[in-house]
Amino acid sequence: MQCQECGERSATLHYTKIINGEKTEFHLCESCAREKGEQMPGIDGSFSIHNLLSGLLNLDTSISEGQHQVHDETPSMGVRCPTCGLTYTQFSKIGRFGCSDCYQAFDDRLDPLFRRVHGHTSHRGKVPHRTGGRLKIRREVEQLKQDMSRRIENEEFEEAARIRDRIRSLQEKLAGQGG
Repeated sequence: MQCQECGERSATLHYTKIINGEKTEFHLCESCAREKGEQMPGIDGSFSIHNLLSGLLNLDTSISEGQHQVHDETPSMGVRCPTCGLTYTQFSKIGRFGCSDCYQAFDDRLDPLFRRVHGHTSHRGKVPHRTGGRLKIRREVEQLKQDMSRRIENEEFEEAARIRDRIRSLQEKLAGQGG
């Protein structure tokens, strides 16, 4: 693919910008991307994962003589992982954990971060389009079975019967799809 700016060189930077629901794709060569550095993510320090993470963590970052200085807004940011010794402030600077136990050590601070980034706190994964319909129905059936069990435990039998009927309907639909 050719650079959209100069039309001479091969595009090496491809990114999508979405503003107010309007999607715009950019395909630029390295030279043109460098010229637009202030407007383009990923070019000459105009954007970094550190800046993104710091923004999500509500930290004030400033660049002073090429070094990032991070100022805590809350005193509880000094929490330390008992296994590797990494502090939450250090995590916010480098953007990655020191060990797998950091997830538990910083758990109460991560949920709001994950919710802001992903919209939820549990990994849901990506589903291929061709099998997504069946998988979605299977997940719904599993959720309905759990809900039906709760309703039965609470002696809400009429609602449990409605859920049972919905499960049967979805299972018939699955059988019709060959899954």
